[in-house]
Amino acid sequence: MSEPREPLRRIVVAGSGQVALLSAIALRRALPTTEVVLLAVAPQGPAFADFAATSLPFTASLHDRLGIDEERMIATAGASHRLSTRYFGWSSHDQRGVFAHGGWTGRAMRARFGRDWGGGPKIAGGERPAGSLAEVLTDAGRFALPPADRETPLSLIEYALRWNPPAYRTLLVERARQLGIGHVQAPIETIERDGAGGITGLNIQGQGWLEADLFVDCSGPAAVLASALPGFATVDWSTSLPTRRVFIAAGAEPMIALEDRITLLDEGWLIEQAGRDGLLTILGVGEGTSEQAAIAALGKDPVAVMPVSPGSVAEPWQGNVIALGDASAQFEPLANLNLDLAHRQLDLLLEMLPGREIEPLERAEYNRRAGLMMDRTRDLLAFHYATPRARRVFGEVEVPEAVQTALDQFVRRGRMPFHEESALLREEEMDLLGALGFERQMSPQEGASDPEGIEAGEAEFAALARRALEAAPPYAEWIAAVTQPS
Repeated sequence: MSEPREPLRRIVVAGSGQVALLSAIALRRALPTTEVVLLAVAPQGPAFADFAATSLPFTASLHDRLGIDEERMIATAGASHRLSTRYFGWSSHDQRGVFAHGGWTGRAMRARFGRDWGGGPKIAGGERPAGSLAEVLTDAGRFALPPADRETPLSLIEYALRWNPPAYRTLLVERARQLGIGHVQAPIETIERDGAGGITGLNIQGQGWLEADLFVDCSGPAAVLASALPGFATVDWSTSLPTRRVFIAAGAEPMIALEDRITLLDEGWLIEQAGRDGLLTILGVGEGTSEQAAIAALGKDPVAVMPVSPGSVAEPWQGNVIALGDASAQFEPLANLNLDLAHRQLDLLLEMLPGREIEPLERAEYNRRAGLMMDRTRDLLAFHYATPRARRVFGEVEVPEAVQTALDQFVRRGRMPFHEESALLREEEMDLLGALGFERQMSPQEGASDPEGIEAGEAEFAALARRALEAAPPYAEWIAAVTQPS
């Protein structure tokens, strides 16, 4: 009989942003007998995951598992919900499309859309019926959290959260204190390596020696701990991702909406992100756009301008050090992938938590899967720059092989290859490509669909949509009601 592994005695999480805080909370909950210490290292530079005000639906499910109460986020952290993202101008100036969280509803609906719409020029400038419950509710401006005690059509909806980052961080700090997570706030003077590719401990200014069995680097793009290791290496993504600067502006007027918007302008891409504390606008530009032109496209003076040097670490787990979030990959805040990647990496770490003696095979498997996560994130971004108009705005880029294959399969055969560790479901990836304006053929399955079956599926979807609309109040009214002081 095998002996149980000796558990980790202490974990040090380096960082002070929302990625580090949620990581410390998750590790403390997973290992209640292990001491977890948060070493407050402020993120430097373009820490897009740490400063993110939204993510993808995976974050909402992770919050639920970690005891981060969504109703509390609504009450104290300015949280609101996004069901879909509207894309404008990616294949041509007048093209528009919708990316809905959760993808399509039913095979019959996919067959009908493949037959009647398909994407690309067919969507340009014309109205088309909603293709998912999320889009139906977005168009109507109606939504509410589904009741916990019974199933309704709203229970089928995948949604993403937005929030006020400082208020969200305050909520996480409070939760960390409740869990008894230690806190050290002082500069690192020296990092002592262990001779086996990892770290023995840290000399902390005014605090002395801090050692641990496992170090989690959430320190931002500087990767303070990971970059000190002899095996640290990076992978350059700049040939595929051409955004080089990001301009950020904030509005003061609240905007309650179930959608965000991403528009391709002549200067670059522009995100309009709704929020209860104002409309956040983010502009990403390439090397050829001047600062003056960028500010004019943004429409107001930026509160921040950040450089973008896209890339990832070659191996996020080295020795006893694991890099998460911005410490593992840096890329533009397009498509809400920055914090989603950090949270999926954290979930993978929870799945593969080591004992005090780390097995090389578990480190290798983590690096394999985390590497796929990072590569797939790059590929989802690369889809955007592969559109005809994006190639004119940003110039020709190197299209990753997996992206070339996926686009070929989508356009010629109406299908999408399976991608392990993708942030999106296969149906969502197809939805994204349609929103970007890529036109596809019907898949063989759709082409073989029985017309009567398609009509029955349409009727079933229409009935489901009616029930969803009946179950959902106007979203602005619901938010106002649940945030009123009791």
